[in-house]
Amino acid sequence: MYESITERLKKNNYRLTDQRMAVLQVMLENKGHHLSAEEVLVEARGKAPNIGIATVYRTLEKLAGISILHKTMFEAGKYRYELSDNHTHQHHHFICLNCGKITEIEEDLLYSLEQHIENQGYQIVNHELKLYGYCPDCQTLK
Repeated sequence: MYESITERLKKNNYRLTDQRMAVLQVMLENKGHHLSAEEVLVEARGKAPNIGIATVYRTLEKLAGISILHKTMFEAGKYRYELSDNHTHQHHHFICLNCGKITEIEEDLLYSLEQHIENQGYQIVNHELKLYGYCPDCQTLK
């Protein structure tokens, strides 16, 4: 069942200060985008000029911890955050090796593989798939 962001915040006793609200607003305004903490900081400073990177990191981690955001590592050791779609399985991603553009792939083509594995006695609770290559724009530049 879908639970609103407000309900999740309330349920987890998470108080939205002005700075935390600025981070949440940035994420809501960038639905479908995968932002790093540094990118969130730049945009959040337009709403809360005194916000610091530590507050941004803590807020992103807390919002990911209560399933408002989804956290994925794309570059070595660097996470990106996106608004959670509240589904059990996450969508997949294509990452361009040239421009770094991240494209979401909504189709869940791993369903039959999961079924095959579960028929062997395993229980799958989630999966994540990242494909690396060159986007159509970068292919035309070659």
